[in-house]
Amino acid sequence: MRTIDLRGTTLSPSELRDRLPRAEVDIEVATERVAPILATVRADGAEGVRRLSEELDQMVPHSLRVPREVLARSVETLPEDVREALVESIRRARLGHEAQLPTERTTAMADGGLVHQRWVPVRRVGLYVPGGLAAYPSSVVMNVVAAQVAGVESLAVTSPPQKDNDGWPDPTILAACELLGVDEVYAVGGAQAVGMLAYGVPGDDAANACEPVDVVTGPGNIYVAAAKRAVMGVVGIDAEAGTTEIAVLADATADPAFVAADLISQAEHDPAAASVLVTDSTELADAVAAQIEEQVRQAKHSERIRAALGGPQSGVVLVDDIEHGLQVVDAYAAEHLEVQTADAAAVAARVRNAGAIFVGPYTPVPLGDYIAGSNHVLPTGGTARFASGLNVHAYLRSVQVVEYTAAALEEVTDRLRVLAEAEDLPAHGTAAVIRRR
Repeated sequence: MRTIDLRGTTLSPSELRDRLPRAEVDIEVATERVAPILATVRADGAEGVRRLSEELDQMVPHSLRVPREVLARSVETLPEDVREALVESIRRARLGHEAQLPTERTTAMADGGLVHQRWVPVRRVGLYVPGGLAAYPSSVVMNVVAAQVAGVESLAVTSPPQKDNDGWPDPTILAACELLGVDEVYAVGGAQAVGMLAYGVPGDDAANACEPVDVVTGPGNIYVAAAKRAVMGVVGIDAEAGTTEIAVLADATADPAFVAADLISQAEHDPAAASVLVTDSTELADAVAAQIEEQVRQAKHSERIRAALGGPQSGVVLVDDIEHGLQVVDAYAAEHLEVQTADAAAVAARVRNAGAIFVGPYTPVPLGDYIAGSNHVLPTGGTARFASGLNVHAYLRSVQVVEYTAAALEEVTDRLRVLAEAEDLPAHGTAAVIRRR
């Protein structure tokens, strides 16, 4: 991992962002590439999706929708320990997401003047689950549980077809869908899957048709992220959750073996994954480097990990002290931020920008990936400065219901008329005045 020495510097957040390690991601190029894919799906429906699957995934599934019997069989062949782990992950995710549900309120503005705050779930959502270098049944849990807790009545999951599963998505992904009670699952991946969900695929053949959704959520590669950006407005989306990243803010009290293992855990996802250590201790940085070398030698995906750790998106950032480190991690706005410092909870409480924060030596990011009860679909690429991780609010709409009596309206009619005339919209005022008796 390369080293970026920021000690002795005073930089603005934008200047820090320019100095920090991050992959060169040209979303505009990706957007150009997905545009014809989305156009094909919109124009040609199921046939277009099948052509794109053959071209981009080198396979054409027997049907776009996974048959009921294939879903059922996936659970029957699921190893018992995996089943038990998924069930516990689902249980904890439900508890965590139920705590996010907002409370409906009624505010009395005056006697007889009420504003009700309602929260209404969208009717139908499309949930994307990646299936490239690895399969992610955990992403099924994160997407589906949040939508179910929000009260969404219609869910469609889509994931890339796999050659080693007869053209259907990964069997563990299918089993997770079955355990969650989701029976509408599609063997479609990439930008074409986003297009299918957003525009729909019409037809009388239920096996090769898909009703359009209201919201598309879920992580994916840059092309999935670009496709979601392109269809935003046709449908709602969550954040642009792209290739994973981790930042660790650590001082001399951190255990270098823990820090190295956590950096490696995210590098394991993808050669483009980002792993960043921010520290004020050169001794820790050296010890972490030694641990990485030792641990990577024993790792199953050592080649992938080395590529990620050696890429421009990864590195060690040296800072003057933890105060300086907080400025750096806020500028970086990591998808996952670990705080492994003295008094970690107090330091973490001061972080402004992160998708999710993991506090202390015994809260590694993989805990959140699978079973902490939080959600692992998080904003990447610095978008945590303005975007949130996936939660029940992604599937809820805030609706204000206004209810005034004649007396309550009369109380504010003159002020309403004054404001309307100040904006040169006198008919607005008339709509209130005409109700005077």
